[in-house]
Amino acid sequence: MAPWRASDEVVDWSKIEERAPTVARMFTDRVAASPRAEAFRFPAPDGNGWASVTWSEAGKRVRTLAAGLIALGVQPEQRVALTSATRYEWVLADLAVMCAGAATTTVYPTTTASDITFIVANSGSRVVVAEDEKQLAKLREHRDQLPDVQRVVLIDGPAPADDEWVIGFDDLAALGDHLLAEHPDAVDDRIAQISPDSLATLIYTSGTTGRPKGVRLPHSAWTYEAASIDAVGIFDSEDLQYLWLPLSHVFGKILLILPLQVGFPTAVDGRVDKIVDNLAVVRPTFMGAAPRIFEKAYARIVGTVHDEGGIKAKIFDWALGVGLQMSRTRQAGREPSRMLTARYRLADRLVFRTIRDRFGGRLKFFVSGSAPLDRHVAQWFDAVGIVILEGYGLSETSAASLVNRPSAYRFGSVGWPIPGTEVRIAEDGEILIKGPGVMPGYHDNPEATAESLDADGWFHTGDIGMIDQDGFVQITDRKKDMFKTSTGKYVAPSAIAATFKGICPYVGEIIIHGEGKSYCVALISLDAESVSEWARENGMAGRPLDEIARSDKAMAMMRAYVDQLNAGLNRWEQVKKFTILERELTVESGEITPSMKLKRKIVTNNFADRISELYS
Repeated sequence: MAPWRASDEVVDWSKIEERAPTVARMFTDRVAASPRAEAFRFPAPDGNGWASVTWSEAGKRVRTLAAGLIALGVQPEQRVALTSATRYEWVLADLAVMCAGAATTTVYPTTTASDITFIVANSGSRVVVAEDEKQLAKLREHRDQLPDVQRVVLIDGPAPADDEWVIGFDDLAALGDHLLAEHPDAVDDRIAQISPDSLATLIYTSGTTGRPKGVRLPHSAWTYEAASIDAVGIFDSEDLQYLWLPLSHVFGKILLILPLQVGFPTAVDGRVDKIVDNLAVVRPTFMGAAPRIFEKAYARIVGTVHDEGGIKAKIFDWALGVGLQMSRTRQAGREPSRMLTARYRLADRLVFRTIRDRFGGRLKFFVSGSAPLDRHVAQWFDAVGIVILEGYGLSETSAASLVNRPSAYRFGSVGWPIPGTEVRIAEDGEILIKGPGVMPGYHDNPEATAESLDADGWFHTGDIGMIDQDGFVQITDRKKDMFKTSTGKYVAPSAIAATFKGICPYVGEIIIHGEGKSYCVALISLDAESVSEWARENGMAGRPLDEIARSDKAMAMMRAYVDQLNAGLNRWEQVKKFTILERELTVESGEITPSMKLKRKIVTNNFADRISELYS
């Protein structure tokens, strides 16, 4: 086995050069090429099993919805906001918006009423597609601040009879059917008017600091991203995707565009609590997720086996040791010995095959993005025969700028750039990206655009990193999150946090603090689901989370894990003191973004008194 080097990668450049000019064309081309093939499956409306539609069926529904938007007066490149959880109707609405020549403003369903008002108003959205009465209520709360919104389209439930501002999803389709009866070419005419530079999507950043900024992404950014990923041969039409990620986030959005390019079907269900159950039923070949999903799965499997103990735990640990040896051998580019191969086959039959079956048994790989993935978690999955391909990108770069490949991956890295994208490291260590996927700018915010995009078209990511000799890029930390202790030493808190999540199965979040101080401290939140099993084993079954967090046993348990963390850190990085928070950090509390990113500033402000106590 030879070492993996980016310069050796084989790329089918024709897929990039001959790609569709717009997402709308990409979709209609896919419908024409694969009319009878399965396009999407989703939970059946009656609650029993899954429903499925072909590309032809999806195409007809999208066309009528697009015509409905045109009938409402939506003009080319005008914005249509979409506030909904991940579901099949989200897919239909988004494609309909682009086929009408308009642009989708994506809004997380967890967004507060005030932030929805800001995003809808700032984007100039003329129509809002809202999932249900809950989302509708948020819009009504500040309706007087949304004079540009002409209609709200309600996905679930009938539209209220006493409010002409609101129509139903089927009402929108009925308007489209009426328009198409009189003007059969209405949608085709709109699609023909769209250029590669036309605005397709307006994605507002998660806003870890300040008001979110609207990222303007043209059709060309999405078609390039999909074609470039396709060009390296990661996916094919025989794949089956399981898609649960928020489609309001750029990571979920690119996974929705990709099947238009490649032609594989996608199972869509945004219910996070159903992921594991659905994987066993759907049996996909790949799935994208944030690292927290993999961390929780790892913790649950390891914790369950060790709680049972006995011979089963001993066999599990033996098998894992063999799997890790095989994983390290592959990473080093060496051929495994006959003895190791034989031992791995036995370990696979006794342990690993059962683990893979929990995820459906057909996985080729997982894709991880949105936050750093601990390399030990990645290697654990690799040991049991499931590769996690970590990637990297931002809203401003249309998601996937870099990604590991199934045949070339390095733990702790985010892989190689996708074909056509350039990456370099600035003098201060910041990662800079240039390519067709980079945004032209922020919406109505020239100052922020000038700060992020330089005159040569390089986007300044705000992340610190390095490129190794084989072309793999490693992310060290967020530039704004790194801090300097009073002794002048730099600390990368996000990297330490990712490592700790791979060590401790019971942690929700860990926030390292030490700016201008002589030592580092940490705020640690527990993961309620994971720690419940530990609590049962330690005589605290059924106790509330705050009581568990305050217990001496929890402190002793966490101290052992922190000591393990410190053993691998430089002296100035080590956590000298910590406190366990009495509650989880949540999206609802404003401490976690909908894309599962930590809002460090808000958390440290909320728990400033606890930090002060640690330094007293």
